Amino acid sequence: MKKVDVVLGMQWGDEGKGKVVDVLTPDYDVVARFQGGPNAGHSIHFAGKSFVLHTVPSGIFRDGATNIIGNGVVIDPVILMDEISQIEEMGLDCTSRLQIAKRANLILPTHRILDAANEAAKGKSKIGSTLKGIGPAYTDKIARVGLRVGDISAADFRARYDALKASHLATIANLGYTDFDICAYEQKWFEAVEALRRFTFIDNEVLVNKYLQDGISILAEGAQGSLLDVDFGTYPFVTSSNTLCAGACTGLGVAPSRIGNVYGIFKAYCTRVGAGPFPTELFDETGEALRRIGHEFGATTGRPRRCGWLDLVALKYTVIMNGATSLIMMKCDVMNDFDTVKVAVGYEMDGQTIDWFPYEANDKEIKPVYREFKGWKCDVTKCRSYEELPAELKEYISFIEEYCGVPVKVVSVGPDREETIVRG
Repeated sequence: MKKVDVVLGMQWGDEGKGKVVDVLTPDYDVVARFQGGPNAGHSIHFAGKSFVLHTVPSGIFRDGATNIIGNGVVIDPVILMDEISQIEEMGLDCTSRLQIAKRANLILPTHRILDAANEAAKGKSKIGSTLKGIGPAYTDKIARVGLRVGDISAADFRARYDALKASHLATIANLGYTDFDICAYEQKWFEAVEALRRFTFIDNEVLVNKYLQDGISILAEGAQGSLLDVDFGTYPFVTSSNTLCAGACTGLGVAPSRIGNVYGIFKAYCTRVGAGPFPTELFDETGEALRRIGHEFGATTGRPRRCGWLDLVALKYTVIMNGATSLIMMKCDVMNDFDTVKVAVGYEMDGQTIDWFPYEANDKEIKPVYREFKGWKCDVTKCRSYEELPAELKEYISFIEEYCGVPVKVVSVGPDREETIVRG
């Protein structure tokens, strides 16, 4: 019986999961998204073109691959159909490539308004939501009042929608939020719901396990990053779902014993969008250089990302939490011209040095303890084998492997799918 392999972001998101899934897909029959919503922005570059996927799995461009949106995902029909339309303009038939879980929850137009109303009410304490309605949609899921994809086929779907909408509007009124007009988006929403009917709605927990029984290979694709996990991330500055490997079990309906390889993706440095702790954040020219050279602006929001040195304390934490079997390092080419490169190997907190990611990260001052490396000072984008990489970069990679206890199996040296080194 086959097992599900999992691709995860190991930092605060934006690690490059889209490219990695696109590169790995030829080895898999099925690619399945298992959590998150259209706040995801998975960028893919090939043949001189660039694409950003928000809900559709990143295997959609590979011939022969089946793509599944799992039950752990929350779906905005408008955003999903816009995305599908852009893909189909390339001549690809998404109907034959994409299946959608009946148990996936829907993001209603009023969820987006609730999101904005909640952020406005928080004032300076806002968490930096993308305002896509994702948090309120997950809230309704947990409260057991949400609408799901399978409900689209119900005879009383509109009545269910109207009842939930009325409840949302009452909450919005209580928050004193009036800066919205639901009519235009609601019309587009229902048009998108009708358009979704041409896709196959599946009992994904049944189908995925049958695929495994039949020896069909599956790659599970996570969204956001492990440090944004609703339980183990930097709460409350987190997303609304479980971004760890465990989320693949609940987001697709597979047992923990059915998880195989766990690929942990990280950047050679760190970035974060929105509020929340970031121990290695840089506020100097080095931070600006990382942002400028790395084009560090959100694929979904366009917001500039906060940038800093690689945090190995946080990375080892997520390696352990996910049971990562191998690591994939992205964007080492961004630091081609740096004289020195630093990594955090500990934190100073309350007068002592610690080597774990603490619960108190939100509330206490944390000063990183750095290990410094000599920069590689050359262009690595043309390298196509590990042997071609400069000695300084290989030393950097070896230290990461030693610290985290997991091998770095893939090194990305540029944005294109061809700019990828896979180690034996």
